[in-house]
Amino acid sequence: MLVGRRPHRGGEEKYPAGRRRPARWRATLLIGVALAVAASATLIGLWSGAPAGAAAAPPYLLALGGSASVGFQPTLAHPRGEPTSTGYAEDLVPLEQQRWPGLTVVHLGCPGATTMTVLEGGGKCPYAEGSQLQAAEAFLRMHPTTALVTVDLGFNDLLSCLRHEVADMPCVDQALGTVHDQLIQILAGIKAAAPSGVVIVGVGHYDPYLGDYLRSSGGEAFAAQSLGVMEQLDATLGADYTAAGVPMADVASAFDLADNDQMKWSGLPSVPTDVARTCELTWMCNGPPLGHNVHPDDAGYRAIASAIAEAVAGSPARATPGT
Repeated sequence: MLVGRRPHRGGEEKYPAGRRRPARWRATLLIGVALAVAASATLIGLWSGAPAGAAAAPPYLLALGGSASVGFQPTLAHPRGEPTSTGYAEDLVPLEQQRWPGLTVVHLGCPGATTMTVLEGGGKCPYAEGSQLQAAEAFLRMHPTTALVTVDLGFNDLLSCLRHEVADMPCVDQALGTVHDQLIQILAGIKAAAPSGVVIVGVGHYDPYLGDYLRSSGGEAFAAQSLGVMEQLDATLGADYTAAGVPMADVASAFDLADNDQMKWSGLPSVPTDVARTCELTWMCNGPPLGHNVHPDDAGYRAIASAIAEAVAGSPARATPGT
């Protein structure tokens, strides 16, 4: 399923130069229903088995998780954010074309998804099967040519623990315990339903709150706290993915997390490298109407895609799907 953009009447897209075009439609195997999420139209695809006599099905990339899995970014039409066609799933297609020619993206992710909503249902996106996990299991059983599954979870479980430039550590500890307990179940369900040879990659995390370093006097202390929290999250995820035999994309390294070397950035004489990289790869340091948003920008999604591609390259499970 190729992700595209609907041209404006007259054959040209109308959107400010230099700004991404939001995904108004996806010429894909659409799984689910169109619904409003945070005042934006999120498309979750509908799929079915191939008709008799149809051409061989392509290799599929099934993207699971929260808002980052659907390329969520602020746009002029939806300053708080909407799914776009410039997320890391789409960026992976050219990176993996040699390994999986015709790789086709299928989105089942949902903005705001937590391990609990993926496992049990609820949240912002309805699934006919009951939950995102159940929908993923059904898709995998019906599509033996699925080649790659990305799992991007954990960050949303911590959001309530990181409010108003304060890290609530008892809340963090409890949330990480829940992520651990439920991610194990999610991975077991995916692996049980996945066809032979499929590659499953967990997605590690960057720390958007490093951008708060530049916002206020309290932001510097909060940035240090949040970095510790994200390191704990990645440690939890990494242990669970390793136990399940699933590689994890090193997104932290792609964003230079914990690199405190000072550098000049955007007219400032001295900024930690990880803060500058966060500002470059997310919307956290932009002004309104698009700014102070935790999601990656186009460059950030490309960096995440590259980290996933590295994890794929190092995965032992790279047989032809369906064999």
